[in-house]
This record gives sequence, C-alpha cells and structure tokens, in this order.
Amino acid sequence: MRSFVLVALSMLPWTGIVDALAADTYPARALRLIVPFPPGGPADALARLVGERLSASLGKAVVVDNRPGAGGNIGMELGAKSAPDGYTLVLAPAGNLTVNPFLYRNVPYDVARDFAPVTVIAAVPNVLVVHPSVPAQTVAELIRYAKAHPGTLNYSSPGNGSGAHLAGELFKSMAGVDIVHIPFSGIAPAVTAVVGGQVQMMFAGAPSALPQVKAGRLVALGVAGPKRTAAAPDLPTLAESGLPGFDVTSWYSIVVPAGTANEIIARLRTEIAAALAQPDVQEKLAGLGAEPIGNTPAEFAAMIKVETAKWGKIVKDANIQAE
Repeated sequence: MRSFVLVALSMLPWTGIVDALAADTYPARALRLIVPFPPGGPADALARLVGERLSASLGKAVVVDNRPGAGGNIGMELGAKSAPDGYTLVLAPAGNLTVNPFLYRNVPYDVARDFAPVTVIAAVPNVLVVHPSVPAQTVAELIRYAKAHPGTLNYSSPGNGSGAHLAGELFKSMAGVDIVHIPFSGIAPAVTAVVGGQVQMMFAGAPSALPQVKAGRLVALGVAGPKRTAAAPDLPTLAESGLPGFDVTSWYSIVVPAGTANEIIARLRTEIAAALAQPDVQEKLAGLGAEPIGNTPAEFAAMIKVETAKWGKIVKDANIQAE
C-alpha cells in the first residue's frame, strides 16, 4: 500500500502535493485577520463578525489585527508581504483592490501579483441623496436641473478618491452634467454639509443616508447599485432611472497572500460562505446596512478585473489624486 501511495504522489505535480498536505493539516494554529483601518468602522465590524465565525468553524482563534494608515495601504502591504501559508488573511475593501493603485503614486503592493482572492463578504449599497431645497424628486429631474444650471450644484464626499467622490464623477460622466466636488475629512461632516444645505447632494452609504431621509432632512433619489436595497425597497436604482449600468457599490472582501494553497483558499471560502448563510449573521449584516455575498474565488477575481478597469478610467479621466 505504501508503494502504491508513493507512486500515486509521484505522478502529481509537486505543487499539488504541497497543497494537499498543507490543506490536510490546516489549520494547526491561530489565524491573523489584518484590517487596514482602525477599530470601530464597517471594515472592522465585518472582520470581527467573520473572524468570530471562522474561529468557531475552524477550531482555532482568528485574531483581528488593525493596521490603519495611508488609506489602507499600510495594512495591505503587510498582508502582501506575509507568508502564503493560510494563516494571514486580509479584510480588503473595494477601494484598496481597485482604486488605490490609481490614486497613489507609489502603492506598496500589486493586487494581481501579491494577493489571491477568497470571497467578497458583503456589499453596502450607496444612495444618491439631495437637500430638500433641490427641486428634484427623481434622478431624471436632478439631471435636467443640473443641465439647466451647470456648475451650480455641489456634491460632498469624505475625501478625494473616496467611493462617494468616484460615484459623483461617474454620475457626471454618465449623466453629462457639470457638478462640483466638495471634499470633507470623513463621512460625518460630508453628510452634515448636505443636511445643513451647504452642499446640495452626495452619494452616501445606506446606513448613513437613510436615517436622514426618514427624518425628512434629505431626499433619496436612487440606489447606486445593480439592484434595489431591502432597506428601502421602493427606491429605484439609478440604472432604472435612466443611467443603465450605473453601479457604485461599496464591498468588503477577504484576500490572502498570493501562493496560498488552492485547497486552503477553497476551505476558507466555504467556511465564510456557510457563515454568511446563517440567519443571525445575516441579521447582524443587515444592522450594518450590508448584504451578504460569499462568491467564489473565480467570481471574485473577475469582479476585481471589471471594477479595476472601470475605476481606473474614472480616476484618470477626472485626474483624481489622493490627498
């Protein structure tokens, strides 16, 4: 029997043997989940939720390691340079994989070279909102007003290169309107400026925007994603409202260092997808304004490719640079 096994193994590629052996004993110790942002934000909350469930299913601790700075580039670089042994995972928001390489002059990692995709955990829909003083109740009315008053409407964002900034630039391009970007130092002041009427509009995550809409302080015109959101099912998408293909969805994913065994990647994705299917996890995600995804590594890789091409063009055309 031993001879048979040795012969069988000798017929496999060496990398296949290594992958099989690694997966067979995995995990043998605690895992580290790097979050390239400080504690308390949505990325951190999602990482702790996933880490808790992975720890239970894998039988080993998953330690969340917050490494903020440089728009997430510090934590991403740490992940890229970690051993590809399945014991280092990175919570990667969409921007760090598809936008930062175009925003920063010297990004210390290469997405295609340094990372292997595992799965997208969840997506957070963005909503186009305006101050009640803006004479528009629909996206079409806003576009008509903006075209009739070029350069007079301002839109806020948490900063240059943020998702809200890119959404505004995509809106300008697809709608053919002239609106002015006003960057702020965070989502709270950006929303506050629209609520106060100092700025007329913005794209904001549903958790930040919808409470203001329900209170009557903002008017929601559309969801900036491919489908309506359960948090506001009667609110149409921008695609439904005359801008087909408009999609600016914030998403959060898990990646690992390139070279991690395929079997380990498959195991991690299976465990995460199973966690995302649990009703209590979905309830917690809904509380964060997030919708579970759990796609395959191949689907995730294709998603990165499409989003990188889209946002690379937007950043270059608008000449956006990180602050």
